[in-house]
Amino acid sequence: MSSTPPPAGYYQRHIFFCLNKRDSGEACCADHPAQAGFDRCKSRAKELGLLGQGKVRVNKAGCLDRCAGGPVAVVYPEAVWYTFVDTQDIDEIVESHLQNGVVVGRLRLAPDVGR
Repeated sequence: MSSTPPPAGYYQRHIFFCLNKRDSGEACCADHPAQAGFDRCKSRAKELGLLGQGKVRVNKAGCLDRCAGGPVAVVYPEAVWYTFVDTQDIDEIVESHLQNGVVVGRLRLAPDVGR
């Protein structure tokens, strides 16, 4: 049996921001600063040189079905769900989790928050 570790994923971490807008009037991430959070995350990660193969990918997503906690983002492979309110929160997620692998406990979305 080989002791060679399995190949790493294309990205070390992948963060998805829900940018969904509901026309029905139901709660949705687009009612909050979701787009601004995505934009800030992408620009801050770029400033820090975190983007690209073997590093970090910042993506837009449709509904992630956790609308009641909006705005939300999720980081994989750890499957850590976040909520945020301002650029300081986004900077903390980028610098702590995306750059250093340390989860930002105060911004974690409660596990029972759904739609």
